[in-house]
Amino acid sequence: MNMNPGVIMKLMQAKNQFSANHPKFTTFLGHVFQSGIEEGTIIEISVQKPGVEKITSNIKVQQSDLDLFHTIMELGRQ
Repeated sequence: MNMNPGVIMKLMQAKNQFSANHPKFTTFLGHVFQSGIEEGTIIEISVQKPGVEKITSNIKVQQSDLDLFHTIMELGRQ
């Protein structure tokens, strides 16, 4: 699968901007993914909008999720 070089550049610019805006979060993600995520890992996310009660959800990672992560990472290396 070939990706348009313009799309790749746009994605890289967006990634770089996100990293500049949220350096602690990108460092956190780097640590998590560097140490590896395995089947059975629980990933939890919370969202709290101003003036609204926080909501939280989680997933228990399955092999199909790991396969998807791997495919996305491979696309990023092309």
